[in-house]
Amino acid sequence: MPLHDPNASEDLLPAVQTRARYGVSDQTLWRWEKDAKLGFPQPLRINGRRYWRVAELQAFEIRQATKREAA
Repeated sequence: MPLHDPNASEDLLPAVQTRARYGVSDQTLWRWEKDAKLGFPQPLRINGRRYWRVAELQAFEIRQATKREAA
């Protein structure tokens, strides 16, 4: 059994990959972090860099899809 599955939901995405995932700028990502109503996951800060847990991003995406369907 491998110690680390590269496809595991515990993986972390750096800011550059998170921006690419949503097609947004760094400024937009920063605004999302500060918008409590949006509910965007807060990053982990490691050596001054921001990383997001893939599982938390996926949960955010599901919540957003649910909101769109309800509207």
